Amino acid sequence: MVITDEDELDAFWDIARAHASLAGVPVYTGENPFRTLRPPSWAFGSTPEQADELLSLVLDGTKTATASSCADYAKEGEQLPAPRTLSIVLDGSGHPRALVVTTHARVVPFDQVDADHARDEGEGDGSLDHWRAVHERFFDEHADGGFLPDMPVVLERFRLLYPTR
Repeated sequence: MVITDEDELDAFWDIARAHASLAGVPVYTGENPFRTLRPPSWAFGSTPEQADELLSLVLDGTKTATASSCADYAKEGEQLPAPRTLSIVLDGSGHPRALVVTTHARVVPFDQVDADHARDEGEGDGSLDHWRAVHERFFDEHADGGFLPDMPVVLERFRLLYPTR
């Protein structure tokens, strides 16, 4: 993936937080961390094409959930997503395109992911069988430690706060 320009991220964050009414009123509430702290940025998938395809599903409202390998968070030393966590989603070229907020996150074994989550990921025909086939292949190729049927998977639901086209 292309490295995102910090100035571009800052400009996006300025617009997105104002549009999403995140800044608050500092006179009444004190300094709001949303006024100064830019959330982390990331892209879906492992290729620019996957990033663009999955981002388009987010922007059109089809994709409201995602899944990732729990082992990858540990390997990178990153905290797991939690409710109210903001993220800037990048396109396949590394440009910021959307601001999302996590609404729910949980860790479950791969083989216990349910049909509701698979549907909310918005990919393919939305079935659990499709979800399992695609994610087994993805985790086998890209997850730290590869794929295991009972591997811990982070299931995250999110809401789109600010899109750009």
